[in-house]
Amino acid sequence: MRTLRTIGRSIGMAAILAVPLALTPLMIPTASAAAPPDIPLAAVKAHLSQFQSIATANGGNRAHGRPGYRASADYVKGLLDGAGFTTTLQSFTYGGATGYNVIADWPGGDPNDVLMVGAHLDSVTSGPGINDNGSGSAAILETALEVARRGLTPAKHLRFAWWGAEELGLRGSQYYVNNLPSAERAKIKGYLNFDMVGSPNAGYFVYDGDNSDGTGSGPGPAGSAQLERTLQDYFASIGVPTRGTDFDGRSDYGPFIAVGIPAGGTFTGAEGTKTSAQATLWGGTAGRAFDPCYHRSCDTTANISDTALDRNADAIAYAVWTIATAVPPQAVWQDTFETATGWTANPSGTDTATSGQWERGDPAATSSSGTKQLGTTVSGVNDLVTGRLAGSSAGAYDIDGGVTSIRSPEIALPADGALRLRFSWYLAHGSNSSSADYLRVKVVGPSGTTQVFQQLGAATDRDGAWSSAEADVSAFAGQTVRILVEAADASGASLVEAGVDDVSIVRP
Repeated sequence: MRTLRTIGRSIGMAAILAVPLALTPLMIPTASAAAPPDIPLAAVKAHLSQFQSIATANGGNRAHGRPGYRASADYVKGLLDGAGFTTTLQSFTYGGATGYNVIADWPGGDPNDVLMVGAHLDSVTSGPGINDNGSGSAAILETALEVARRGLTPAKHLRFAWWGAEELGLRGSQYYVNNLPSAERAKIKGYLNFDMVGSPNAGYFVYDGDNSDGTGSGPGPAGSAQLERTLQDYFASIGVPTRGTDFDGRSDYGPFIAVGIPAGGTFTGAEGTKTSAQATLWGGTAGRAFDPCYHRSCDTTANISDTALDRNADAIAYAVWTIATAVPPQAVWQDTFETATGWTANPSGTDTATSGQWERGDPAATSSSGTKQLGTTVSGVNDLVTGRLAGSSAGAYDIDGGVTSIRSPEIALPADGALRLRFSWYLAHGSNSSSADYLRVKVVGPSGTTQVFQQLGAATDRDGAWSSAEADVSAFAGQTVRILVEAADASGASLVEAGVDDVSIVRP
């Protein structure tokens, strides 16, 4: 985990995240197809011993660009290759040195519904990095190997990752996310991050997906709260209380939440000092760091709480099995916009936008200080887009003059069971935008109109990137409804583009 002194600047969460209005983009039904396993502590510690031996043989560390890191990556990859994973050693360059991410895909599962699990594999140069972050790397490695031993057949596609150069600023995970096409990013419905899960004076922290503690940088992307609750459920089942920890940009969830991918994970504490209240809650020593050997040469195999490591490894397996084997939802209505199905632009005759009106079509890419209108869709060649043409400049066909809207044909919903509205979306704008600009999704029923999603503009540059969202529409069961999508440029001459694709209503 990076120290705060190396961050440079924190991620501006308020500027990049959607305002959650009953959104739940990652569905986690309670029923699962297989019982989660108990991950053997001895197996996890065996990996830690290997990481220690690698560091000892390579100058005392496993840092980016050093031979100890490459040996660690080869060790992880070799075990995964032998277990039947499809693995990739993704190389990147930082600081004049070559770094590596190990990416491992388990065969099967829905390729459009990916659950990703990651941990950084590198250490600082001053020590072997056994807690930071051999602990997270070893725990997800043993979980992945247990997936193979049991021949798990998940509904979701499972992907594991070990990141390089995290200690130098999330370089490996940032490279991975930045080099994924937008359509591939949209397939990742959740990312679980595990960084320091065996601190010797441990706390039990879960990333605060819904900002329920009311502090810090705000919630993660819609769906993060459900990842949080899944992990909380495990710790509650073993009688261990948890507390929220903020998405403060210190670990590899950062690049994922920056593009709207829901994230979660656990953390047992770094250089921070355990309070008296926390010692009462969890045991351990008040007034002492959670990890006194943080970023030091003493971060060895002796710097691990077996209890914390065992609990967190089992929590990782619980989350993977619970989420990945959940029964997939059943679609009751969907539209990919590859054919015309009866969406109506300006259905009320009250739109004020003079350009960039909603239409179904094959979008052209535009750029102004970064991508604004996406030329790629989530599936197929068409989407709903605000002015599909590019024109002579990025502002030629963007939204101007006010509001543009488009409404679906009538949708007859079944009378029983839970219902979820799912869709992919983006809102892009220049730094001349403000909160007066927006993308909104509403459900129009016999009794009125209900807004279920909103993303506001801000006075910062925001590039286009596909994200996914979901809203509970069970209250409309048995009714005939329409979906209304609105976008607005209400900040004067601001540059605003929006898109929507792959809209569906499903039974979870």
